[in-house]
Order: sequence, then structure tokens, then C-alpha cells
Amino acid sequence: MNLQKLPVLGIALCMAAAQADDYADARADLVTAYEAQDYAAMRAAAAASLEARPEYPGALINKALSEVLNGDADAAMETLGRLLEKQIDYGVENIEAFAVLREHPVWTSYRANIDRIRQPVGSAERFASFDKPDFVPEGIAIAEGGGVVLGGIRHGQLLVQAHHGPDLVIEPAGHWSVFGMRFDGREGLWFASSRVPQYAGISDRSAYRAGLFRLDLDTLEISHRARLPVNGNDQVLGDLVIAGDDTIYTTDSVDGPVYRYSIPAGEYSTLVPTGVFGSPQGLVLDESGEFLYVADYIGGLSRVRIADGGVEKLAVPAAVSDYGIDGLYRHGSRLIAIQNGIQPHRVVTFELAPDGLSIVGSRLIASNLPEFDEPTLGTIVGEQLFFVANSHWNRFDQDNNLPDELVGPVILSVAIEGGSDETRHGNRMP
Repeated sequence: MNLQKLPVLGIALCMAAAQADDYADARADLVTAYEAQDYAAMRAAAAASLEARPEYPGALINKALSEVLNGDADAAMETLGRLLEKQIDYGVENIEAFAVLREHPVWTSYRANIDRIRQPVGSAERFASFDKPDFVPEGIAIAEGGGVVLGGIRHGQLLVQAHHGPDLVIEPAGHWSVFGMRFDGREGLWFASSRVPQYAGISDRSAYRAGLFRLDLDTLEISHRARLPVNGNDQVLGDLVIAGDDTIYTTDSVDGPVYRYSIPAGEYSTLVPTGVFGSPQGLVLDESGEFLYVADYIGGLSRVRIADGGVEKLAVPAAVSDYGIDGLYRHGSRLIAIQNGIQPHRVVTFELAPDGLSIVGSRLIASNLPEFDEPTLGTIVGEQLFFVANSHWNRFDQDNNLPDELVGPVILSVAIEGGSDETRHGNRMP
């Protein structure tokens, strides 16, 4: 879900909606300096933003831009090399301010490496497709026997595709846009739903509402509605995971907390309060069930202790980026992430250290596949990851309208062990 993107403003001034913090302050100073053409001040602000949020891709590209504008081509190429090491491509050859770098001695090598990371990685199979171009899929669940349930943002529909019989469309029944979903093992499917500006079923798009809902798979009716209490802030429940004690953990990607919902008690409580995460999205339980791994779209990966809500930021190698993660899953001791907040979009595995507090290796499973148009969420079945390949979140205009010509939802399947041949921490500049 990309309510919190890494967009490009102006000439490559990367902005991300975030709560007021040191990074936001430095970013604001950077924009002010850029608009005033005070490039020395811009460079100082870029350095401050990177100090506040280390290795953040948006901060790095802004740093490179400030270095170019200050006539320091060597520093700019070094910074671009750090992004290249993380396999991140900002298309700088198409940005006028960076044109002076084309004469730099390492530009040819840089472009060759960029061309390489733009190549497709991974072998994915098309598992399912739907002739509903404006559906805007987000959440997905795969039932026993291969049936697919797909949740839509635009109209709040649930689309059910079984092997036998026609596709079924379940219209909203007290819910709104459908985000993450999980089976409960009791013939039920829980899903997070929120009333977001992109939802076509409301007239007042400024009003946010959110909650957890349960679809009874026998009757295909909503059997449980747990609306999140309104707190005066915008709230979007984006993903969820169900623990063995009938507790649902869910992330609020706009307001920032992580909630727990007790199914037996029918009550919400706060595990991680507002102010800790900027935009928490995907989450998954560890093997012990004692911790949650949470993907903060603009803050990277953290581990949350369920007993008391304590948060520990994962240590990440310089050549790995854990920003821009939407869907997050676990396969043994590895985390599987769908990253649509960096370019190119990708599916990647992160190997965890034995203590679970650092990433010690990464592997691309899929990247730059032709079907990719903002992949979002998925689910693991056996050794396969099934995921939404083309959500179309990036196709909304400023008025939340979609273009007429879109491809309907495509679900891809990719082997978790597949992808690149070696652990990749990027390519260093010569």
C-alpha cells in the first residue's frame, strides 16, 4: 500500500510523508535552500537529513543532487554509487541537473551497472488473472485447493476465484477498501479495511475509517465487524497477522501505531503507540511467537517484543535497503519482502542472524518483471510466494482518478529459493 511513497518532487527532491522529526526538519530546510538556490545550505541540510535517517534512499539522492549543484561531481558519483550498491535506480540520466556527470570518468561504468539492474530477475508464473481493470488489488489469500480471494481498494470488493464455478464478487457490507487478509483456520478470512481517499464508494474522501472484518467462507457473508475506535487522526489499517491465542496484530500505516485485537474479547489495545513508526505496513510473527517483525515504509525493519511492545531496529548492511517494504512474510529464519517504495520494484529475502536482530544476507527473488506495476501483498504456500503483481496504486492522479486503460489484476507465483544465483549486496563503483 503506497499511501506513503518515495516520490520525486521538482528535480529529484525526494519527499516522504512523515511525522515531525529531525529528518522532516532537515528535509524542509533542504527544500527551502533549493528553492532559494542556496546550494551550500542545501548540501548541509542534505547531510543532516542523512544523519537523521541513515542510508535512506531519498536522503541519498538528495545528497547527490546537492553535491552536483555545488560542483562536486566526485562526491555525487560516490553517493550515486551507494545507491547502486543497494540496487536502487532513480533514473538520474533523465534528470537535467545530473547531466554534467556524463563526463565523469566512472559514468560509463555506473550506467552499465544501472542497465544491468534494470534487467528482469526471477522466473515467475502467472497463477491467476482477473478482467477487472479498475479493481486496484491489495490483499490476497490462497485457499486449500488453489482458490484465490483478492481484496480491492477502488470499490471495496472481495473477488473469489475457485477452480469450479464462476468468479464471485462480494460487495462491501459495512467495510471499505480491502487491504491485508489472513485465514483463521476456522473457515474464516479476516481482512483489514479502511476508508481511504482512493475508495470510490464515498463522497467525503477526507474522512478516514478503519477496522477488521471476518468473511465466513461457508456463507460468504461478513460474520464479524471490529471497527477501530476513532481517535481524531487519519487511520488506515493496512495489514494483519493472526497469533495462536486468537489475537490479531495490525498496523496503522498513516497514524503509525501497531494494534492488537482480541477476538474473544472484541477489544483493541495498543502494542506500539503513535510516534514510533512513520508508516508501519507489513508484519509477521517470528518462529517463537514472541516477536513481531514490522516493516516501516519510511523507517525500515524493526522487531517488536509482544510482551511489552519494546521496539528494536534491525541492523542492516550498507549494501541492503530495507525501506519501501509493503508486504512482509517469513519462511523459516528468513524474511520475505515486497518492496515497491524503491526502484526497481522487487521481491527479496533477508537472511536473519541467529539473534534475529540483524540482516546478514539478501537475495533477489524477482525484480523488474514485465507484469510488475506496483506489486503489493502476497502469501506463502509451501515453497511458493503468491503475490499481487500490478496494484495500479501508482496510476492514481492527484484527484484519485484512474486512467481508462489498465490491465486487470495479475497474481504471480515465484519459488522462494529462486531468483539471483548469489547473495547480492550490490555493485560497488570502481
